[in-house]
Amino acid sequence: MAETDDAGNATPDGAGQPHPTAGPGSGPGPAPPAQPPQRVRVVLADTRRRGDPDRLRADLAEQTQIGETLIRGLVRAQLALALRLAVVVAIGLGALPLLFAVAPAVGTMKLAGVNLPWLLLGVGAFPFLVAVGIAYVHLAERNEQDFTALVRRPER
Repeated sequence: MAETDDAGNATPDGAGQPHPTAGPGSGPGPAPPAQPPQRVRVVLADTRRRGDPDRLRADLAEQTQIGETLIRGLVRAQLALALRLAVVVAIGLGALPLLFAVAPAVGTMKLAGVNLPWLLLGVGAFPFLVAVGIAYVHLAERNEQDFTALVRRPER
């Protein structure tokens, strides 16, 4: 049976081939230079998607695993924001009774004939809560705009 060399030319059986037990350089010609393996670039988030540019929106609409992951990320971002602002409210409003317990003189102060604790907890808490609510709405809308920008981002 005829064999072929590296160029695809037919050679007689074993002709031009070194003996299997022969070492390097014992063949009829110089040994071919060793080619290093081709390097492959691995990218975690490759933005060059192939196919339909609306695929990400379709993943969301069809509730595929990719769409679920994107939605889960948005929900986590919103939850983290809500928890951070809840901590701000708990510290802001929870520190007032603690202040009155630690410093009783502050709890007995009067401003315009009304006890300071009543003013701070009864009147001052509402603007604070409104400000936290406005901040939450602003930051939540920014999270949603970032999500929308991610979904609508043109493919590169």
